[in-house]
Amino acid sequence: MAEAHQAVGFRPSTTSDGAEMALSAPVLQEIYLSGLRSWKRHLSRFWNDFLTGVFPASPLSWLFLFSAIQLAWFLQLDPSLGLMEKIKELLPDWGGEHHRLRGVLAAALFASCLWGALIFTLHVALRLLLSYHGWLLEPHGAMSSPTKTWLALVRIFSGRKTMLFSYQRSLPRQPVPSVQDTVRKYLESVRPILSDEDFDWTSVLAQEFLRLQASLLQWYLQLKSWWASNYVSDWWEEFVYLRSRHPLMVNSNFYMMDFLYVTPTPVQAARAGNAVHALLLYRHRLNRQEILPTLLMGMRPLCSAQYEKIFNTTRIPGIPKDHIRHLRDSRHVAVFHRGRFFRVGTHSQSGLLSPRALEQQFQRILDDPSPACPQEEHLAALTAAPRDVWAQVRSSLKIQAKDALEAVEGAAFFVSLDSEPAGLTREDPAASLDAYARALLAGRGHDRWFDKSFTLIVFSNGKLGLSVEHSWADCPISGHMWEFTLATECFQLGYSADGHCKGHPESSLPQPQRLHWDLPEKDRGEFCLTYESTMTRLFLEGRTETVRSCTREACNFVRAMEDKEKTEPQRRALFRLAVEKHQALLKAAMSGQGVDRHLFALNIVSEFLHLRSPFLDQVHSEQWPLATSQIPVQQIHLFDVHNYPDYVSSGGGFGPADDHGYGVSYIFMGDDTVTFHISSKKSSTKTDSHRLGQHIEDALLDVASLFQDGQRPKPRCRGLQEEHTGHRGGSLPCHRMGSRAPTKPTNF
Repeated sequence: MAEAHQAVGFRPSTTSDGAEMALSAPVLQEIYLSGLRSWKRHLSRFWNDFLTGVFPASPLSWLFLFSAIQLAWFLQLDPSLGLMEKIKELLPDWGGEHHRLRGVLAAALFASCLWGALIFTLHVALRLLLSYHGWLLEPHGAMSSPTKTWLALVRIFSGRKTMLFSYQRSLPRQPVPSVQDTVRKYLESVRPILSDEDFDWTSVLAQEFLRLQASLLQWYLQLKSWWASNYVSDWWEEFVYLRSRHPLMVNSNFYMMDFLYVTPTPVQAARAGNAVHALLLYRHRLNRQEILPTLLMGMRPLCSAQYEKIFNTTRIPGIPKDHIRHLRDSRHVAVFHRGRFFRVGTHSQSGLLSPRALEQQFQRILDDPSPACPQEEHLAALTAAPRDVWAQVRSSLKIQAKDALEAVEGAAFFVSLDSEPAGLTREDPAASLDAYARALLAGRGHDRWFDKSFTLIVFSNGKLGLSVEHSWADCPISGHMWEFTLATECFQLGYSADGHCKGHPESSLPQPQRLHWDLPEKDRGEFCLTYESTMTRLFLEGRTETVRSCTREACNFVRAMEDKEKTEPQRRALFRLAVEKHQALLKAAMSGQGVDRHLFALNIVSEFLHLRSPFLDQVHSEQWPLATSQIPVQQIHLFDVHNYPDYVSSGGGFGPADDHGYGVSYIFMGDDTVTFHISSKKSSTKTDSHRLGQHIEDALLDVASLFQDGQRPKPRCRGLQEEHTGHRGGSLPCHRMGSRAPTKPTNF
């Protein structure tokens, strides 16, 4: 379960002697907003409230009451004791021929008022009955006479067959406990784990709290309990979940497993088809309120409000807090497979697609050989990033890839077709269950859309699982849905003898829609602050200095290479100027005349002296989108690259200095081999290590062509390898122009 990582800032002010000050406006405003949210939820559920608002009566009861009043009126009896005559007098006079119509309308209005009063009375009576909790204190298996009487009255007042939200208007509000009782119970709970001295100190603090702050804080909660639906639940949702800035993965999601010993079919697409169909059947029953409310011990109804957000729900990242977006309906699911996203429609003109038709769609995705684009393969890892990071990236993603993002966030739920098997194995049950749980809880970090209310996970061997986001509801709600799903897809829908869904494929179904994330090219088209490291070990205990290699001379050369009007001699001249400038900066840095280490030391002194300098603040806040460093080969005599070309070092690499930047390390081995290590963060949509590697190779070949009579040489070899480890890892392509195959750098 997620924890609250930031404190609630509602603290009333008190004087030194504990006297209460004026009421805190922020707290009153927050209480007012809580009530406002409660009333908005009530209004949004107006239709459901209308359908179930007559509970425990029925719409037919109004017709019966109206007929009884009309019959009594026909028999010259007045059950209204003169009220209907007064109602008739208030109605417009439409003439003698409409005299009977006025009587009917008066009877209908009186019947409606009487019917509403009776329903309200029944609601109040049922709420009072449901406020009784004596049955909770009785021993298991025993029932006292008061409890039996209470249960009989509850059943009488519950009336007709109940619907999912039938009891919502009759449930009592959560009471605010006595603050003295709460403090006493707290002290009782910590007594076993505290020493006598620590417990005495804690008791003193508790008594001081009761004397100084408790009464005012308690008054606020009492006020909120009368104004809002619940004095704690909306704050719990906001401050424990939505305001948490930690990643959702592991911190705010939980998982549910499939049958432990049985897998109904090993066909992945078939299992997905039946499971998705069963889930949508549950949603259909949910929308029609055909799911019975949960009765604790078969007697006491539980609140059903959390069921409203099971489907069509997404947690949207924001700053300083997230919000939950719920749609009234959605006719598709979002599917992820091998780094690709698809939109799969779940309904046709005739209604919900059959399990066999859904299987057909999922099989088409599994058979699709198209590769994932580098921009989308690890895109879902953003939903596992810290919420502030994801919120910032999503704001640009919403502009650049609006349709694809809407297809995912607007889906009924998310489906992940995993390429690996899972589940219990006889050979190593403990390890297999560990791997199964880990795959459901976190997957690979980039193959779940953790923002969705839940992700259905279908493994390659047909095993199922569920990853559920926690903020919208608690575990019993999704557990109820999951039980229905497993039972329905296995025992009611079933599978044919060959493991496929029952029924026949539909040839007229359109292909699943591949989602395209129209992200911008990763090349920036602009110059950036560039960090290049050099040594200062010419001096005692010297370490490094920065060469700010993005100079005006270098920029002029780059512009000349892009300018078709420039001649080759002009470009060569600008190249030499850029090299000379770079060498001058390098020599100055090595000789102790660099810029950044001096500014760093000045900044440290200013911090000690508490002297604020806007200039030093500006320098200190600079970001380095491009960080580069050379790994020099210092012991050349140990390597003979001419006679033993295979025995060359590929160097090493480092991570980017900026979240949306690159880390580039390079090493020269001999006269014809250079290896680059390029890293970037998977969480960034603005970087692509593979693409930058290609640009570096192209740039090297373009520079080489300047000195070979304008002929662009062909690369003799180019290698590229990528390994992904962890959420942060980047790609480390290795480029080598030489006569041998490139080495394979290790990712980090």
